Order: sequence, then structure tokens, then C-alpha cells
Amino acid sequence: MPAFITFGRVLFAVLFIASGASKLFDLAATADAIGGKIVFPEMLTPYTEQLQTLTGMQMKQMLAIAAGAVELLGGLLIALNIGARFFALLLVLFVMVATFYFHDFWNQTGPDAKNNMIHALKNLSLIGGLFIIAGIGRGPRGDGVYTEG
Repeated sequence: MPAFITFGRVLFAVLFIASGASKLFDLAATADAIGGKIVFPEMLTPYTEQLQTLTGMQMKQMLAIAAGAVELLGGLLIALNIGARFFALLLVLFVMVATFYFHDFWNQTGPDAKNNMIHALKNLSLIGGLFIIAGIGRGPRGDGVYTEG
């Protein structure tokens, strides 16, 4: 049922497309959220300062653009079935990092811990779906496919 795989891939990618576009349309809020969560190690300071000087942007703004671009581009290309394996694996890493920094239920208590645990578990499911997409790749091919039979 290749049509089901295609339809499922497109529906799955909608989340990343919408989330990435949302981040890019509101860069200030995305940058503020990132700036409040991610701290670079001291040994990276010279490099982050060089990047900030070169671009004229704060590191949190560059990370916001990168996060939005990864989600939007990854989602679009998975939906279009272009480089699906690569972008699925890239999004696995992205979702892992986002879960670690933004849904750290292990550092929280009460309702916040429960809410973020649910988000972390949803992200774990997304990672599972991305691994399925990475495993399927471009999907079944009609000719030249090896089968035992």
C-alpha cells in the first residue's frame, strides 16, 4: 500500500512544517525561549562571540533560525519524499535535543512535571515515527525489488 505510506508521510510532516514556520514567523519569542534554556559551555565562548560578530545577531537568534529552518525544511522534504532518510534522522536528533532542553520533566515537580512528561513521551513517539520513515526511505519500488519467493 504505497499510497498509505505517502499519505502517512505527508500527514506526519505537517507537524514539523507548522512548527518550523511558527518559529520563523515569531523569531523573537523563539529566540527568547531558546535563550532561557540553552547555555553554551565556557570553552565555546570565543567561537560563539565570533559568530555573533560575523552575523550581527545574538546566538539565541541564530539558533532560533536554525531550529525553524531544520523543522520546516525537514518536514517539507519528508513530505515531498526528497532525502527522507537523511531528514528523518536529522529530525530525530532535533527532537532529542528539544526534548532534553524543553521538556525536562525530571527537573520539575507537580503539574509541570506531568505535562512535560507527556510532551516528552509524545516526542518519543515522534522519534519512533521518524525512525520508521528513515527505515522505509523513499518507499517501495515496483521494479528491481528483490523478493524471496
